[in-house]
Amino acid sequence: MHKQLLVLIFIGFTSVLTAQTSTEEELLVIETPEQIETYLETKKSKKNKLITFNEEKHKTILAKALFKLPTGGTKVNENEFEKTFYKVVTKNKNTYYRAAYIYLDATKYSINEIEKLREKIILRYQTGTPFDVLAKRYSLDKNANKGGDTGWFLEGEMHPDFEDKVIRNNNDLNSIFTINIPSENGFYVVLKTHEPKEILEIEVLKIVEAKE
Repeated sequence: MHKQLLVLIFIGFTSVLTAQTSTEEELLVIETPEQIETYLETKKSKKNKLITFNEEKHKTILAKALFKLPTGGTKVNENEFEKTFYKVVTKNKNTYYRAAYIYLDATKYSINEIEKLREKIILRYQTGTPFDVLAKRYSLDKNANKGGDTGWFLEGEMHPDFEDKVIRNNNDLNSIFTINIPSENGFYVVLKTHEPKEILEIEVLKIVEAKE
């Protein structure tokens, strides 16, 4: 009886090990976007996906460990029920931009009122009122509670007219200026809060398998 139990345990352990090794071997040969897409189609689970990690935004222990891996590198985490495989498939640095703004809506104010309000905001900032305080007081955008902070963004993620002034006008750090986008009733007071920054990003293929 004892011998039979050992045999069953050995068979079970071998089958699990084989499955795990198979997944690790499969991940080794996956490189192109087409291969990744095809592979994910064979792994029908919402847990299996391609994830982008941004070194500025993601500070977890897992993210830090993945950033240390080379392109093609893999990491395996496991708990009592699952084994999770991670493979770094791309690793690149991208230029990000960041600013803060106060949004004034031309459907709420006349153009004359907007101009006077912007002059008032700029004067208050120049005489010592923090921009985030002004944003919380005057901005009609949903990010007002964050002091008008855009967060880090890539070129192409914001309105072209907004990006043209923020990215290409060579404004000095902490300079304050205005942007008009009449076609969208948007009139802005903008503060350049950060210089452009090269931020490392990795794309990671995540595969989760249940333990048998």
